[in-house]
Amino acid sequence: MLPDFVASQVDLTPYNTLALPARARFFAPIRSLEQLALLIGQPEFAGARRFVLGGGSNLLVAGDFSGFVLRMELPGKRWLGEDAEYTYLAAAAGENWSDFVAWTLASGWPGLENLIGIPGTVGAAPIQNIGAYGAEVGDFLQRLTALDLTSGKALPFEARACALGYRDSLFKREGWHLCGRYAITEVVFRLPRNWRARTTYSGIAENLARDGIREPTPAQIAHAVTALRAQKIPDPRQLPNAGSFFQNPKVSAKLAAALRHAHPQLPCHPQPDGSVKLAAAWLIEHAGWKGRNLGAAGMHEKQALVLVNRGGASYQDVQNLSRAVREAVFARFGVPLTPEPVVLADGGQRTED
Repeated sequence: MLPDFVASQVDLTPYNTLALPARARFFAPIRSLEQLALLIGQPEFAGARRFVLGGGSNLLVAGDFSGFVLRMELPGKRWLGEDAEYTYLAAAAGENWSDFVAWTLASGWPGLENLIGIPGTVGAAPIQNIGAYGAEVGDFLQRLTALDLTSGKALPFEARACALGYRDSLFKREGWHLCGRYAITEVVFRLPRNWRARTTYSGIAENLARDGIREPTPAQIAHAVTALRAQKIPDPRQLPNAGSFFQNPKVSAKLAAALRHAHPQLPCHPQPDGSVKLAAAWLIEHAGWKGRNLGAAGMHEKQALVLVNRGGASYQDVQNLSRAVREAVFARFGVPLTPEPVVLADGGQRTED
């Protein structure tokens, strides 16, 4: 018999920010490690499909799920210590990411201010290697702990072992085979004691200059980032969305030069490996999809990178729009786009194809 904290036939609509409809056969909010240990010992759990859920902000729910959805709600955050270079902080997987960033700033530990406002939980942040405005979690990750959902053993993963990439990690790259086996329970961050402002990203510098700020504090950068996000990304409680839906594509320097010659306004960002990162929002807008709808799904009128649910959208609506946008961008610019969200399907978690 399953523990009483496990519910059955739970509507997943409130648990994904795109508000796509689906039901989970079993749903368990996890608020303690003891609950996880108890669940692992249940015969119904052994061999069942599993999905570890954070804030649901980077998720496409494809339909009813016949396994267990574990919603990580583990609380807690603490200071671990410091050395000459870094301050070390730990946060449980269920902590709200943006609230955690605000806590670090209020406590006098800067570094994460460019990442404030990103929806989701601390535990989900390394899986996606979340990033924004010139920073990403991988810049600050020290290590994390993941619980093996088969054996019940807690396993340490140093930052290098997580194989973080652009909106990518070992956990995401291995898909549901790895994410369905491990649940991240705690993440340790190292924040630089010799703090330097990151203000070169377009939009932040403009917001600071508008307010007459030349040497911003971490709190002022966080305020500028918050304002910038509010200008571009709708509140999912008002207009369901999954934030930035496509990755900014990387292309060869040769292709970037040709595109920039044909389109001088195209934002291009050279990368350390010699590739060039292009602005997906610009490509989508100039392929004609900014503010356009296809069925009940659409690309937002203020930020072409944000896919929204206009009301009653299904997973198929989202797939149709995603495909149409990708085809239009490729036809116009010869650049493929890659969706960011993970798809929860009854066959397991996967990235969108």
